[in-house]
Amino acid sequence: MDLGVPKIRFRDAQIEMAHGAGGKASRRLIEGLIAPLLCGQSTEPLGDAAHIAVDGARIAVTADSFVVKPLCFPGGSIGDLAVNGTVNDLAVSGAKPVALLVTYVLEAGLPSEVFEAEVRTMANAAAVFIAGGDTKVVEHGKADRMYITTAGIGSPLVNVNVTASSVRPGDQIILSGPIGDHGVTILLARGELDLEADLCSDTRSVFPLIKALAEAVTSGLRWMRDPTRGGVATALNELARDCGLGIMIAEDRVPVRDTVRGACELLGLDPLHIANEGQFLAVLAPEATEAGLAALHRTPGGHAAQVIGEVREQPTCTVLSSTLYGGTRVIDMLVGDPLPRIC
Repeated sequence: MDLGVPKIRFRDAQIEMAHGAGGKASRRLIEGLIAPLLCGQSTEPLGDAAHIAVDGARIAVTADSFVVKPLCFPGGSIGDLAVNGTVNDLAVSGAKPVALLVTYVLEAGLPSEVFEAEVRTMANAAAVFIAGGDTKVVEHGKADRMYITTAGIGSPLVNVNVTASSVRPGDQIILSGPIGDHGVTILLARGELDLEADLCSDTRSVFPLIKALAEAVTSGLRWMRDPTRGGVATALNELARDCGLGIMIAEDRVPVRDTVRGACELLGLDPLHIANEGQFLAVLAPEATEAGLAALHRTPGGHAAQVIGEVREQPTCTVLSSTLYGGTRVIDMLVGDPLPRIC
């Protein structure tokens, strides 16, 4: 992708919530405005982390921001979400997380015990060194209690090079576990849906799973992504666009809990568009798939991993799904922002 001459031009008159949802509006903003101005010399597809050379050594770097509402929810809170989200962006780029920098933006009037709880949560969640950061306080009413931004540094895994350009027809697509848990949990925690459910966010570090996968298949690991904002559908559409190939998934192979499916049916949403914070997608060479799945199944938290589809030559830059009724439908990127402020 030539970022110097963007294929997408940003013509929106103002910034809307949809520009932060990870779907088509986000793509317009990033690829049509931000990337051409800030990354104009790069020819690499945009990802969740960048691998750069510093004095002959390669490091992985990433940055993220977290504005979730509410701050606490079943299975997690903004603190461990910030740690896990940053660690996962490094992990799916093929890097071992090494260090984090953390910045807090706090609203005046925030109870001290709430802030202390999140700092403790981050300390407990971090399996990496938190090297420093910054703290800012804004006037009451100028923020929503607390925002957290992070920067992550990682060390690239040996013999792992995950890029869309390495993907080939016949490659298999693996999903690490059930989708939609995080987005629907946040929705239920807000009390916006009259539905009783025993559901928790899936927020976790996926690095142990990725480490096991990489050790098992090495060069057979082609590409990875954690399907956060925009969900599995958006991540796979980005892959199809970047590799110039088609993707076919099987609807009955995509793991979705009944609670998540029921909530999506009530709201007219597709589980494939719902955010996840503890799952990842991987593309493996056909000959590496069996070994890769076995490694994930042996690793704690990886028992539900399964093949959900494959890469095909046609139709190019398109994601299709075979339905439960024998038909086929096009899976598009997320449009709009059905569940704002989820990460």
